Amino acid sequence: MAEVRLELIEKIEGEAQVRYFYEKERVDFAEILFLTERGIEKILEGRDPWDALTINPRVCGICGHAHLIATVRALEDCYTDLQLSRKARNVRELTLAFELLQNHFKWFYLTILPLLDLEAPRRSVLEPSRILGEMIALLAGQYPHNSYAIPGGITGEITPVDLHGVRQRHRHLQKLFRREVIDVDLEAFVRCDRIEAMLKREGDLPRAMQRILDRGWERLGRSCDRFIVFGHNELFVAGKSIGTRLQKHLDLRYLRESAIEGSRARRVLYREKSYETGPLARAMLLKTPLTREAHRRYGDSLFSRILARVCEIPRLLRYTEALIASIDLSEPAWIDPGPLPEEAEGTGIVEAARGSLIHRLQIKEGKIARYRIVTPTQWNLGNGSREEPGIAQSALIGLHREDPAELVFKAFDVCSVCTTK
Repeated sequence: MAEVRLELIEKIEGEAQVRYFYEKERVDFAEILFLTERGIEKILEGRDPWDALTINPRVCGICGHAHLIATVRALEDCYTDLQLSRKARNVRELTLAFELLQNHFKWFYLTILPLLDLEAPRRSVLEPSRILGEMIALLAGQYPHNSYAIPGGITGEITPVDLHGVRQRHRHLQKLFRREVIDVDLEAFVRCDRIEAMLKREGDLPRAMQRILDRGWERLGRSCDRFIVFGHNELFVAGKSIGTRLQKHLDLRYLRESAIEGSRARRVLYREKSYETGPLARAMLLKTPLTREAHRRYGDSLFSRILARVCEIPRLLRYTEALIASIDLSEPAWIDPGPLPEEAEGTGIVEAARGSLIHRLQIKEGKIARYRIVTPTQWNLGNGSREEPGIAQSALIGLHREDPAELVFKAFDVCSVCTTK
């Protein structure tokens, strides 16, 4: 008879419950359940659409900015002719990228290293997190839970002093990355395609990846080898990948949500299939050299998943450096788009730290008639069946009782409150 073990997973911005089913010391099946509900989508119904700009950043305490940008993009999609200055667009991109960077640092130092029994000075996470929070606040007025992005642009004018402060902090952040994460030039690291070359450098990333190799965990956590990315900009490309086969065209009509028995989260599928979203998916679509090499050797394992997310940091640093240099303070912060249509539908998509975030709303008689949020954790942690398990379920199935199931689970960086919005 199969043995069942119930485990409460904490420190994931909320809680989740995993029920492991064992056969002969290995995980035969796993159920992932989210037991709390916050009802944000229901709260939005009947409200003025502009209220969503204040409510939605509070969906989550660590990726609220992504929810703000997805919200404003959904509202702007309701207009037929809306203008946005390059400055407003780039400032939004900057603050969103800063939130991704902050999440990446926190996840690596507060979640991954402790699960590998590795220690790092507190400054390794506190200093980058503080700096990134300050940079967002300089551009957006406050952090977290700001609402500075509105249809037509942003609410405040950035001063030369603000921009100088962002530029100085950004330079310091690059130095911190080299001092703490891996001591290598950013450009060289982005181009690196050999795992052995990465392991020879000094820093917490080589230490972490070497620990995984030393313990023989590099192939654990392999899943369905299907990846999807809906957001796109100058840094990311949209599309899906099955293994290394890429397809750029996506159609939201094929996205389907379904209720999960016993859970407050909804499962999401594309063309009736589960797909992994997040840094590994983005790297596979971009063919990032080091991540592709890890995938060639170890597949979509926890080794590849962890490496892909940390490898995104230098790419984000280069991207944000270019954005800072491109800001023209003489351009308008906001261009009046006029009133929102009384009847409209809109979709807003961003690439958040954990993957593709999709906001969709319907406006009737000037009020929100329907609002739906599809989060990255729904893609990665959606609960499937034994015949069609979800992404994280597939990664857990087959693990031995002594294998690090919590590390495999948290390599996806679960966010419970986003999932049960």
